Amino acid sequence: MSKIKIYVLLACLWTASAVQAQNFGSAAMRKLQMAEFAISNFYVDKVDENKLVEEAIIKMLAQLDPHSTYSDAEEVKKMNEPLQGNFEGIGVQFQMIEDTLLVVQPVSNGPSEKVGILAGDRIIAVNDSAIAGVKMSTEDIMKRLRGPKGSKVNLKIVRRGVQDPLVFTVKRDKIPILSLDASYMIQPKTGYIRINRFGATTAEEFKKAMKELQKQGMKDMILDLQGNGGGYLNAAIDLANEFLEQKEVIVYTEGRTAKRSDFYAKGNGDFRNGRLIVLVDEYTASASEIVSGAVQDWDRGIIIGRRSFGKGLVQRPIDLPDGSMIRLTIARYYTPAGRCIQKPYDSSTDYNKDLIERFNHGELMNADSIHFPDSLKVPTKKLGRTVYGGGGIMPDYFVPIDTTLYTDYHRNLVAKGAVIKFTMQFIEGHRKELANKYKKFESFNEKFIIDDGMMATLREMGDKEGVKFNKEQYRKSLPLIKTQLKALIARDLWDMNEYFRVMNTTNESVQKALEILNSDEYQKKLKAHQP
Repeated sequence: MSKIKIYVLLACLWTASAVQAQNFGSAAMRKLQMAEFAISNFYVDKVDENKLVEEAIIKMLAQLDPHSTYSDAEEVKKMNEPLQGNFEGIGVQFQMIEDTLLVVQPVSNGPSEKVGILAGDRIIAVNDSAIAGVKMSTEDIMKRLRGPKGSKVNLKIVRRGVQDPLVFTVKRDKIPILSLDASYMIQPKTGYIRINRFGATTAEEFKKAMKELQKQGMKDMILDLQGNGGGYLNAAIDLANEFLEQKEVIVYTEGRTAKRSDFYAKGNGDFRNGRLIVLVDEYTASASEIVSGAVQDWDRGIIIGRRSFGKGLVQRPIDLPDGSMIRLTIARYYTPAGRCIQKPYDSSTDYNKDLIERFNHGELMNADSIHFPDSLKVPTKKLGRTVYGGGGIMPDYFVPIDTTLYTDYHRNLVAKGAVIKFTMQFIEGHRKELANKYKKFESFNEKFIIDDGMMATLREMGDKEGVKFNKEQYRKSLPLIKTQLKALIARDLWDMNEYFRVMNTTNESVQKALEILNSDEYQKKLKAHQP
């Protein structure tokens, strides 16, 4: 191409950009458009324009904050499923064991259960395509099992005690994704509810569980938000509404261009009286921090655990034409007392390594290692108690992370799959025997023990997976390993409720909550605000 033609093209580009600038964007936008136009039209080799634009968007967002992100169309779909509360598929909980999909439990009243698929079945083929022994990724298997509601899929299944493979035709349907892991009476008059995320159905699930526990005599509640990474703002507001009085602020948002917006309790909640304890840890984030911050600021309950994550930025989803999405931070969340939930971030700190830094500084083990300047101390709304800003929710009662039972040997047993593999094999070989012996969980919980023979088998499995036996660490972790195995077996025989009923016996925050409820400590802490 001659120099004259290039100059003409550049002149056209300048003219086109000038016209566009009148309708859209600033000088910076014109510059970006010109750069993209020049690269796509004049670069020596052919370029993937879509990829170029995606990379540019990602790089721009990276300059802003840790939570302004770009997701392509496929990522958007995957991201929305757990929050929307359902996906379309065959309805089984499964575990991959040695390249085979093992059904842990079919979803109650789901499409697989309706055609007769049972816990312990192994799915070896989907629509005549083998998925066992072919080293197929879990994601690829999921793609074959999921599909539009009403579509059919043929599954070939191997069942223990049945000589030939069985074939089932399953009609896919909407499968609910539940927000509640567990809800049960943890002691007389005290209910326990654990929420794993804040999705579209969270408030409805919580209300249902709460009313059921109230029928069983619940007067006090332990709300477990440990490890809950958040979700929908509306779900958090609806949940906090259950505890607060009318016109009490739950949270407010404010940003550079986003004016302050306050969200209030309606005063029609079903647990506005009764003692309330909320459990948090270093992975409790976003919507979970809104709920725990509101409870603490209004002196409505007690927060137990470790300082929460500190994710208090409000994202607005901006849908792009190809199904992709930008989640752009437009404001910050503030608790009723005016604390900014968001922890500090800047280019000089590694935001994602904050939890490692907390551990290294001793914060997860000792409350005395945490120091707040006076400027971050805030009085609560009713009692004037001192609470702390600076990012995250600092609990009223600190519970250090338990380092006494956790060892590298135990972590490697879990990481290498030995623990889950042992559980699956044990259940597969003893399911009928266990079901006949323990008709109810209470009997299992009281009488079932993990014996020495079972532990020897687990150690052998660990050896096969390359986990080097360490006698000292094994002895140290033995109580935790036994509890974990028993909990996993309970889960596979019943459900997640029973898993947490076993595991919570070793959860220090849960035990601290019970200790406070069973003494006069709660009344001392909130003496001026009793139901």
